[in-house]
Amino acid sequence: METINQILQKAKQRAQANHLPYAGALTPEEAQHILASAPGARLVDVRSRAELELVGRVPHALHIEWAFYPGMVANPDFAAHLDKQVDHEALVMFLCRTGGRSHNAAVLANSMGYTEAYNVLEGFEGATDPQTGQRGNVNGWKAAGLPWTNS
Repeated sequence: METINQILQKAKQRAQANHLPYAGALTPEEAQHILASAPGARLVDVRSRAELELVGRVPHALHIEWAFYPGMVANPDFAAHLDKQVDHEALVMFLCRTGGRSHNAAVLANSMGYTEAYNVLEGFEGATDPQTGQRGNVNGWKAAGLPWTNS
């Protein structure tokens, strides 16, 4: 496996290539490797509480809802919760269902002064399977076989 520095360099190159305003974009496997290997790294799951309860969660991830179910109403306190729970010097990775809300969270974090904010590409469930119409088996955290739980 690559070193943490090699992984972060690739993530930063992805961000630069795609003109992303935050530090980098990680694959789920890369994010898990960093989470397991880098002391102080934080994974922030921005999905709704309903999504966590229905679909599953990553053990030891911090949970701050980007939007509330039902209706996906924006969480007006997201920035305040992030500021209170995650040190600005920490390497922080954001995860959602497919990578969209986590992208927005990483953009916000970067604007708040988090210089090591990363989006986890593909999210927890990933893309929809064109054959079944279901998520969770094409790509993403679950499809990669990374640690997760239903509880």
